[in-house]
Amino acid sequence: MKDAPRIVFVARELTKTYHMGEVEVTALRAVNLEIYQGEFVVLLGPSGSGKSTLLNILGGLDVPSSGEAHWRDHDLAHANETELTQYRRDHVGFVFQFYNLIPNLTARENVALVTEMTDHPMDPAEALSLVGLSQRLDHFPSQLSGGEQQRVAIARAIAKRPDVLLCDEPTGALDYHTGKFVLEVLAHVNEELGTTVIVITHNAAIAGMADRVMHLADGQIAETRVNAEKCTPQELSW
Repeated sequence: MKDAPRIVFVARELTKTYHMGEVEVTALRAVNLEIYQGEFVVLLGPSGSGKSTLLNILGGLDVPSSGEAHWRDHDLAHANETELTQYRRDHVGFVFQFYNLIPNLTARENVALVTEMTDHPMDPAEALSLVGLSQRLDHFPSQLSGGEQQRVAIARAIAKRPDVLLCDEPTGALDYHTGKFVLEVLAHVNEELGTTVIVITHNAAIAGMADRVMHLADGQIAETRVNAEKCTPQELSW
């Protein structure tokens, strides 16, 4: 009998409140969730729904005001900055809307920056090959299209062989066709490497390629839906 999938992320009553002078803003309100090893999860919601805050806590970039957050045996809610830094370095890859590439380094050199900081990295050329950029290894960011730059950013994120890939609006700065290609790359990483992938987006169409979709509204998970008929990125339309 096939083993049940392993839970890797758990959040219980997760709350995040920001204080801006005398103004108090609650970004997350008692969020509960479980995410499984190898899942492709989409966190869907409009701007201000709390999805970026949730992603930042799961990625160890922020800590909650109250509640619990765990990745396997890592207590993300009560870890100190040194522990969170080690967690991010050893286990998490990040892909953001804007590529954050160093302009005077080639694609290969941008990826190599990450591989120098981890124990068992991919060769930069291998990581770039996985995202379809074998012919662009020695090109600078200014010589690459927006979609190619985003694929370099994905290669950089996966080169350290992360357990989790966290993506914040990865197609937000791309046109329709280029965005689909980038989503294909993320699906490939999820399927071929077994990486748990979490994508936050306001684009409801992207939800079609997820194993599960969590709808966020007003800092809460309003609905969680399992995709019974998961589609490929090429089948998406928006």
